[in-house]
Amino acid sequence: MDKFFDSINNFIAKHIKNEKINNICRKVLNREVFMYLVFGVLTTVVSWASYALFDRIVGKFVENNDILQASIANVLSWIAAVLFAFVTNKLWVFDSKSWKGDIVLKELGSFIAARLATGCIEWFGVPLLMKLGMDQELFGTKGMLAKIIASVLVVILNYFFSKLLIFKKKES
Repeated sequence: MDKFFDSINNFIAKHIKNEKINNICRKVLNREVFMYLVFGVLTTVVSWASYALFDRIVGKFVENNDILQASIANVLSWIAAVLFAFVTNKLWVFDSKSWKGDIVLKELGSFIAARLATGCIEWFGVPLLMKLGMDQELFGTKGMLAKIIASVLVVILNYFFSKLLIFKKKES
């Protein structure tokens, strides 16, 4: 896969003579970013699908309170997405293959701490955005527009936390 990205960067370097653009492309068009985007999309699918599922389940127990229903469904979908994201980020995005207890505990602890920070953006952001008028129904689920907006911000922040803090490579 690295050869694929090398060929894309070589093509860009050959056809675009701006060194700043070439440097940006070399940093952005690589296997790690591609894999992060793929698994980020899949994590978002897990989050959205489980949100829709939990929204329906919670709706059977919480009546006439859309904000509470969305909040509970949102927390449960976050837990499902974080578990999926940890495994995929560890193994396939950032290539952290060690299963030694101390390393896994450090990574998992840092991962959960970072996801709690971004989780707060979703937990409080979705109901806040709904209260601000973004409570439209999309895909048959009330508040899904707010969920999508919060998710985009969270994906971006999670990449930087994972890359720079959690799965950072040791200098040789």
